[in-house]
Amino acid sequence: MQVVIINFNDGIFFQPVEDWESGNVTASVGESGQCVCHVYLPETTFPADRVEHMQQVSKDLILEVEIQMNKVYEGKLEVYLKDLKDLTVRVAMLESSADNYIKLDFELLRIELREFEALVSQLKDSLNSSLPLFDSLYIEIRNMTLIVNQLETYDKSNLEVIRIEFAKLQKKLEESKVNIFLFFPGNCNHTGIMSISKPMVVQLNAHLNAGFQYGGWGKDSKPVRGYESMYFYGAYSGPYVYDFYLYSNYENLILRSAFKTHDLPNGWEGTGNNYIVHGNTIYYQHNTPLSMTKLNLTSSKYDYRVISSASTKFSYSYSGNQNIDFAADENGLWVMYASEESKGKIILAKVDEKSFGIEDEWNTGVFKQLAGNAFMTCGVMYATRSVDLTTEEIFYAFDTKTGEERHLNIPFQKFQEKYTNLDYNPTDQKLYMYNNGYYVSYNVRFDKE
Repeated sequence: MQVVIINFNDGIFFQPVEDWESGNVTASVGESGQCVCHVYLPETTFPADRVEHMQQVSKDLILEVEIQMNKVYEGKLEVYLKDLKDLTVRVAMLESSADNYIKLDFELLRIELREFEALVSQLKDSLNSSLPLFDSLYIEIRNMTLIVNQLETYDKSNLEVIRIEFAKLQKKLEESKVNIFLFFPGNCNHTGIMSISKPMVVQLNAHLNAGFQYGGWGKDSKPVRGYESMYFYGAYSGPYVYDFYLYSNYENLILRSAFKTHDLPNGWEGTGNNYIVHGNTIYYQHNTPLSMTKLNLTSSKYDYRVISSASTKFSYSYSGNQNIDFAADENGLWVMYASEESKGKIILAKVDEKSFGIEDEWNTGVFKQLAGNAFMTCGVMYATRSVDLTTEEIFYAFDTKTGEERHLNIPFQKFQEKYTNLDYNPTDQKLYMYNNGYYVSYNVRFDKE
């Protein structure tokens, strides 16, 4: 309970509980002859702190559900696209042997194609997405519509089986409709990183050797068909790169059952541990000369490009030889390094994947030797640094679209003090960290407001 004293001359003020008088309202005359009313009110303090806490918990839960749900949909659409391409082949077969069929209702087939296109459009609008996957679906639908129109000129076609297949595909798309508030991993419809989840510690490295403190692990940030579930790993007792292990899926990673091992040949060994797999290609640092190097996992072909301004004097704070750092995000492939001219500050460069050259460069304001690591997401570079033995923080961001830099304070937990590899993967919106010999990962939460 609290009491409000209304003094018509001096305004409103609060009186301690011990001064309350009996009754809900009392009146008296003040020393100066003014009228003083005593009004007794129940405790009505609004629990703002509790409401704010519940709002944050609710927001975190929604984001977590989104992250988990989003993992499902892109894979489903990939399957639908494959089914649609298979149907394209079947229609082509009908076209090539039209004499074997009789005329049926082509208009019905065209209606089903239009419905298919409408479903894809609705899904695209709901996701607010411009993924190439949707463009591929539209192209396939239009191509099939043209072929159906051509087939109608023949008086000999039986497309009942094709119609059944289209009905199945339409049902799949209807089942895949998603809430408008969800979006694909890889969608940049947000204003940046909001928070990092608690670490998920998988296990000690595949060598089961705590002495292998240098290395990296993760997934292909731009997987080719059939290798969407592939993981890679490499670890060593020093900041060097001699071999890589590939695992067909997460279970085989845990079981240490690699389907392929790449031993780097003499002259192609690497240094540093900031390597990634992107587009079925491993990108890593080579020191003789200091260069970007890549290994195509399909052809086993090697290639390199020298970065003339990059210097070996500047490494991240947790280990030496980390001079060239590769990263990948929704916008493609990136590389980060420092030079004498930049006085040790990180230079961010966009890599042309076809020519394996530098498209563009940006000078950032963060000293490489003060950063624990850096990664990219949606064209923004984020740099980290140590807070204490168990806490890291994202303290800096540089936006390549605007050229603006920001100082942040986004803390997240470390499993152990030092780590040598930290990279974001747009396919599942996770950070992958090689933390003192352990596989560690984090979910990244974005501020969509």
